Order: sequence, then structure tokens, then C-alpha cells
Amino acid sequence: MYAGPVLFNIFINDLDAGVECTISKFADDTKLGGAVDSLEGQEALQKDLDRLEHLAMINGMKCNKKGSVVLADSRLNRSRQCALAARRANHILGCIKHSITSQSKEVIVLLYSALVQPHLEYCVQFWAPQVKKDVKVLECVWRRATKLVKGLEGMSHEEWLRTLGLSSLEKRRLRGDLIALYSFLRRGSGEGGADLFSLVSSDRTHGNGSKLQQGRFRLCIRRHFFTQEGVQTLEQAS
Repeated sequence: MYAGPVLFNIFINDLDAGVECTISKFADDTKLGGAVDSLEGQEALQKDLDRLEHLAMINGMKCNKKGSVVLADSRLNRSRQCALAARRANHILGCIKHSITSQSKEVIVLLYSALVQPHLEYCVQFWAPQVKKDVKVLECVWRRATKLVKGLEGMSHEEWLRTLGLSSLEKRRLRGDLIALYSFLRRGSGEGGADLFSLVSSDRTHGNGSKLQQGRFRLCIRRHFFTQEGVQTLEQAS
């Protein structure tokens, strides 16, 4: 009898004992998360991370820290991160191409949305593409996925989107920015988020009397950070 999964479940059975933050366990994929809006919250999260790493060590397991790394160079350019995300997504897309015989829209869209798209969007607010070549690298993955669907030959990019019922990656990034901004404003920033956004009063007759203000920056690369682009997106949507 193959007892690997059984033994693994025994190892991680008490993994959440004493953990203050939220922990999710699914097969060999364990995620720890929590709202960090104060120094106490930061210390609690770090304490839980240290505890999980210690448990993994004494049980002869290793934590994969690479999944939470964002690649950037000395000028904070994230082109390497965009290339890495595209490579991972293309790898999954290749597996789908060689293992799934169906070319129907329903099957390909479902597999793309569940297995490929998350690699292109996970924490993208931290590493959003800044230059056209990086945008193109990510969009090429999407275009490759559409080629797996039978009957889309000769269609334009816009026709592909309408036929498949999907939004472009650019629109999905804008949507993600708005969701992240709403979450920040709805839950409150606290002292830990005071440096992310500046909320200023407004005497305009329309609106709620306050707005988000962009911070000043010296490097051009800074304008592509979430704290800047998110405010611009909110202004365009309002």
C-alpha cells in the first residue's frame, strides 16, 4: 500500500496548533496569511512563520520560499519577474496542450482560468509590467492559449475576447488594482499603511469630500508602483 499521503497528513496534522494567523492546508500546499496593520500583527505573523519553519525542519521537510519571491533588479525593474511568470504559465499551457484532446471553448477556457491565469496575476500589484515588452511577454501566453481553441482562426484580438467571454490581462490588472484599493480603504490602513496612500480632504460638491493623493517620487520607475497606478485607476473609474 502506498502510504506517502497518509504519513504526510500525520506530519502536518498539528501544523495549525498555536497559530494565531489564518492557515490553509491542501495536500502539500500550505498557506499562512493575516492582516498586518500594526507592529503587533507583524510580530504575530513572523512568529507563526518561524514556528512553521521549525516544525518543517524537525519533521524533515523543506518550505518552498521561492513561490513568494518577486524578482527585481537594482533599479526596481521587474522584467525578470514578468518573464518568470510567463515561463511558468507557458509550462502549464504546454501540459494542457499535450494532455487534453478537446479543443472546445468550454474546456480550454476552464483550464486556462484555473491553471494558467493565476500565474499571470498572483500578487501582480507588486510586479505589474512597466514597459511594452513585458506586457507583450504576458499577452503572448494568452494568445497562445486562444490558439488551442478550435474555430478562432482569423479573428482579431477583440473578437477572441468576445467569443471566449474573457477580459484582457490589462483590464484584469486594473480590476485587481481597484479591488486592492477598496480592500485597503474598507478595512482601514492603520499606522502600518499610512505611508502607502495619503487621504486628503476636498471641498468639491460632488463625491465624499476626500480623495487619495499621489506621493512624490524621484525615479521614473516609481510611477509604475501600485500606490501610484492604483490612485490613477481610481480617478479614472470615478
